[in-house]
Amino acid sequence: MTTTEPRTVLISGASRGIGRAIAERLLAEGHRLSLGVRNPQALRGTSLDPEGSAQQARRLLVHPYEASDPASAAAWVKASAARFGGFDSVIHCAGLFSRAPLLFADGQEQEIEQLWQVNLMGPWWLTRAAWPQLAAHGQGRVVVLVSMSGKRSKGRLAAYTASKFALMGLCQTMRNEGWEQGIRVSAICPGWVNTAMAAAVTAIPREAMTQPQDLASLTAELLRLPNSCVPFELAVNCSLEN
Repeated sequence: MTTTEPRTVLISGASRGIGRAIAERLLAEGHRLSLGVRNPQALRGTSLDPEGSAQQARRLLVHPYEASDPASAAAWVKASAARFGGFDSVIHCAGLFSRAPLLFADGQEQEIEQLWQVNLMGPWWLTRAAWPQLAAHGQGRVVVLVSMSGKRSKGRLAAYTASKFALMGLCQTMRNEGWEQGIRVSAICPGWVNTAMAAAVTAIPREAMTQPQDLASLTAELLRLPNSCVPFELAVNCSLEN
C-alpha cells in the first residue's frame, strides 16, 4: 500500500540537473518543497519560482544553501521547519564532479578537499541538522543521489570515486541509525545521466543516457512507498555492467 499524503521535502542542488527535475516532479504531484540552492535568484521566472503563483507561494520555499558550510545547513533546516511547521523528507542532490586521478598534480589538493566537503560532509551536515524533524515524523525519508561510482571504480577518477564510496558508507550508517525511528534511506546510484556533468562524454549518445526526469519518477515513487518496502539501493544503468 502506498501513501498519497503530500510530504514536506528539502531538496539540495535543485537549481539544475537531477535536483531540478526531482523538484519539478514533486511540486507537480502536490508536495511542499524547500529548495536549497547556492543562488536563489537563478530560479526567478522558472517553474520553481515561489512568486510564480499563489499556489506555489504556499508550497514552495527557496533558501540559500552552501553544501560545504554546516551553518548554512542549520539555517536552511531552521527556516524550513518554521515555514512549514516541520518536514519529513530530505533529498540530497548537491554534488561536485572531479577528474583528479590517483597521481594528482601539485595544486589539486584544494579541488579534492572541496570535493570531500560537498560530496560527503554536505549530506552529513544536512542530515544531522534535519534528523530531529525526520525522526519526529515516524516515516521520514532520506534520498541520496550517490552514483555508480559509489559502488565500483572505473577509469581513473580517484577523487570522485573515493568521495562517492564514502557517501555510500554514510548512507548505510544513516539507514542503521534511523531504522527504529521509522527513517528510511535510499541511495540512488546512476551511471551517466544526461546533465551538464556528462557534457564531455562522447561514448554514449545523450538520448541513450539515463534522463533526469526518469530519476525524478523513481524518487517520487520512493516517497509514496510505505516503510515496509522502501529499497535501500537503486542501481540505475544506461549501459551494461558486469
